[in-house]
Amino acid sequence: MGNSDSKLVFKQGIFKLSEPRAIPVDDIYWTGFWKLPESVEDVFSLFSPVDIRRARDNSLSNVETLLNALISRLVELIRLPAFPDLDLAPSKEALNCIRIITRVLPFLYEADHLDSWEDKFFWQRRKKLQKAGTGGKPEVLFEGSTSDGFEEKEDAAEVRVEYLKPLGEELIDTLIDLLFYINFTILSTERSKKKVTYAIWHKGVGCNVSMQSSKEMENNRSEVLRLLLTLSSKSLYMPAHTVSINGAKALTYITTCPDKQIVLSLLCSQLNTALRYNPSAWRVPYDHVLYQDPKQVHVSYCLQFLLVLLLYPIPETGLDSPPKNFFRHFLGRLHRPQDFEFLVDGMLRTLNQPLQTSSSYLPGSQKAVKWAPEMLMLFWEALQCNKRFRSYIIDSERGTEFAVLVLFYALEYRNDAARQGVVRMCVFILQTLSTEPSFGKSLNRAFLGQESLPLDVRIPDFSGTYADYLMMSIHTLMTTSKGKVDAIYPALLATINNLAPYLQHLNEKSSIRLIQLFTSMSAPSFLLANETNYTFLQSLLEAINAIIEHQYSNNRIFVRMILKTRRKFEALRSLTLESGQEELERLKQRRKDSSVSAEGIRSPTRSLRNGSLENVRSPQNTRTPSLSNVPEEDGTFTIGDDEDTDDDNEREHLATPAQSSPSNHNSQTPSRSSSMDEPLPTQLKGMSEKARGKMPASQSSFSRHSSSTSLNSHPATMMTPTVGFSPSPHWIDSWLPTLPLHTTLTLIDSYSNNTTGVPPESLPSAIDPTPPRVHLFSWTPLSLGWYESLLWGFIFASEMVVQKGTVGVWNGTNIRLFRVEQMVTSGPSLMKPMGAVDAVGSNLVQRIGRMGVKAEVVPPKGSVRDV
Repeated sequence: MGNSDSKLVFKQGIFKLSEPRAIPVDDIYWTGFWKLPESVEDVFSLFSPVDIRRARDNSLSNVETLLNALISRLVELIRLPAFPDLDLAPSKEALNCIRIITRVLPFLYEADHLDSWEDKFFWQRRKKLQKAGTGGKPEVLFEGSTSDGFEEKEDAAEVRVEYLKPLGEELIDTLIDLLFYINFTILSTERSKKKVTYAIWHKGVGCNVSMQSSKEMENNRSEVLRLLLTLSSKSLYMPAHTVSINGAKALTYITTCPDKQIVLSLLCSQLNTALRYNPSAWRVPYDHVLYQDPKQVHVSYCLQFLLVLLLYPIPETGLDSPPKNFFRHFLGRLHRPQDFEFLVDGMLRTLNQPLQTSSSYLPGSQKAVKWAPEMLMLFWEALQCNKRFRSYIIDSERGTEFAVLVLFYALEYRNDAARQGVVRMCVFILQTLSTEPSFGKSLNRAFLGQESLPLDVRIPDFSGTYADYLMMSIHTLMTTSKGKVDAIYPALLATINNLAPYLQHLNEKSSIRLIQLFTSMSAPSFLLANETNYTFLQSLLEAINAIIEHQYSNNRIFVRMILKTRRKFEALRSLTLESGQEELERLKQRRKDSSVSAEGIRSPTRSLRNGSLENVRSPQNTRTPSLSNVPEEDGTFTIGDDEDTDDDNEREHLATPAQSSPSNHNSQTPSRSSSMDEPLPTQLKGMSEKARGKMPASQSSFSRHSSSTSLNSHPATMMTPTVGFSPSPHWIDSWLPTLPLHTTLTLIDSYSNNTTGVPPESLPSAIDPTPPRVHLFSWTPLSLGWYESLLWGFIFASEMVVQKGTVGVWNGTNIRLFRVEQMVTSGPSLMKPMGAVDAVGSNLVQRIGRMGVKAEVVPPKGSVRDV
């Protein structure tokens, strides 16, 4: 479409599509859709959302015919021996068919009233009717098409009926073949005997030799992958709680493919492409300001479609055996050390790149890759579905390197409301690692590379082990996130619990952080705020007990900190509703009387929301208050009140590590409101290693079975807060006696009875160590909906900004999986100077297609938004 006349002809053809008159199937008009456009930009700019919706709503039969014509032409082209010959069977026509289907599908998916039509059109078997004496040439008619005239003229005995695969399956099979088509997506070799050759694109897993390729062929793969992603994107138009239950028929068909060669070729090709890419390779500084690297677009599509396949939970069909996701199955079957080494090197290369760009001598000269969160998700998937990979990560001591990177992303995004999904995923990755005892033991090595981290996540004057860094970072995450990580307190505490029996030689700073968490969680302002907060205190006390019982002699500093704050532990034994309310009133009065200068010696945590008893009693306050809202005053529940010596020194150490301002990322991630009831994976009750080993294979750690209806069969450890809760003496009596205080109080009694005034040299005999317990999480259909919405949020955001290589496939459609918000435009910068050039550019963008994201009302300042 090299001139304005041809563009005008194409646009007129688009207008004709919405006319009420049905256009005949054999009309030459349809050929214009695959002959006229010259690029994907032509299709997306000229075929506007208004045009598509008008045709969909006014003339659905023409849209049907368009899709039939495009798919039929695509199938016809790849069956021609000459394809992709420039004259006889040009690849341009196949690409245009792909582009227009990609453009139209999201607007069909968004229309609820077309669900039954979609099932019938794409997923019902088709009829092939053949008249006698036609020389064997069939006429394919689709369910719902006009075929009555033919049937009335011919006698039933003269027609032979044969059923064909559904149109959606035909399209998917064609697209997967195109990914491995000689001279279209892969180069021809001397050994190539067939046009479709299921060869792995790059060396890595399953292949030792890289296949030669070209920029044009990689661009062709990107276009095919974009359509496969679009076909799989039905989930974007469902509420999150129905996604894992309803599923997507396109994904069910792909993931249950019984052909092992196709599955392995597609799996390994995408995996190797994503992991072999080196984002840190030398390039011209600031090149990303001028153009979008098509190689990066190709890599991101490969990684995203791979994750869509791996994460997909296949809905059960009621058959005897649950359906199997073969892509996830074969990823879990990897076992060769060289394959694991390839996975680890590729993942670390991508995850380290944002750290390197932030420390460049030329600020902003290299752009961080956009798919680091997706790579974290791939790492998590590999940990969950492949136990051998999990063991390799820990045994090779690369687990600590991944742990530091995961903490970097969690801390980097903790105050970015649009990135809370990434933070939560990072926390669950840490919990997944922590379930292996070897990982806890590996954290006792000295952490010598802390100074190489970005300033935002670096702990000043740090000297200690990986365990120290991890404990201090978790403390920072829980106390400086302004309430945004409340929903993952259970997972953070489960991580501490899993690691506690193996932690040795905790230094003073990390020991103080753990005691500070105990102080905050045992404060009346936290315990009385809602019905379930005591469970957090229970979990933390279990972790403290595990350190004492299993590593007493190796944690003398931690034991000393417990003894210095013994009155807080003893005070819990006599806690009553009256004493708790009196403590709150004292804090309220003290806050009124104290001057602003007192803030200089407080914990970095903020004060309670309203600083009043009424706030605790309020029936509207059902969320767990953030630990950053719990005050720490000089009273019974204050750190360091038992000893006068070194008081100022300890308070100095209470400053939160890695103080940093909120993230400045211009996030374009979709968002939705968060709450404590968000459907995250469910925490299970702790179990011993022996009990864990006896679990059925079908209920092994992190197993999802690929199925979504019977995932959560274990009891959960955390309860849901009750709306309108008001604390009562009976409620306190129901849980206070069950607090695991025996170990710490026995240790304190032993110290009090010791006339030497020093902690006992060995664990008191009255303390009977309990076996370490592993705290796992369980997937539920609702939590899988959250997980899929997180992935599709990544995909949507990466495609939303229209530039060379991306076209905004889902822009302007009615997304239901999450809420799309219009972000506040940032001010001028070195990369984005605002001026006349920007005005001209904006005008051009608005004139070509007007493809904006549907904006909704931005929530009030201070509200939490996340994926």
